[in-house]
Amino acid sequence: MNGQIMINIWINEERFEKMREAGLSGMAQDMLAGMKVTRVKVSEKQKDILLSEFPMAKFDSSTTGTIELLPRKVKDEIFNLCLEKKSTGEDVIEAFILRVRNGRT
Repeated sequence: MNGQIMINIWINEERFEKMREAGLSGMAQDMLAGMKVTRVKVSEKQKDILLSEFPMAKFDSSTTGTIELLPRKVKDEIFNLCLEKKSTGEDVIEAFILRVRNGRT
């Protein structure tokens, strides 16, 4: 773990095609046995907000430094924001949190 907090979004063929069409296939990283992942950065403050908004989610501080167990709908929305913003930075999570707080997810 490098001290950064991340959300891993696994990339299937459909998602990879959307990334490719948007010119963002470079955001997908090879992870395991040909599977790809997009890693979205999360600040400490954003992590706390996400964990309070989605109590089923957990933060793995001991090994991966990732937020796990977010609902599929949440990860789908975050993925779509990555495409929209052409980013995997904290700005994506900031936009997602604003949507959650405005009741748009």
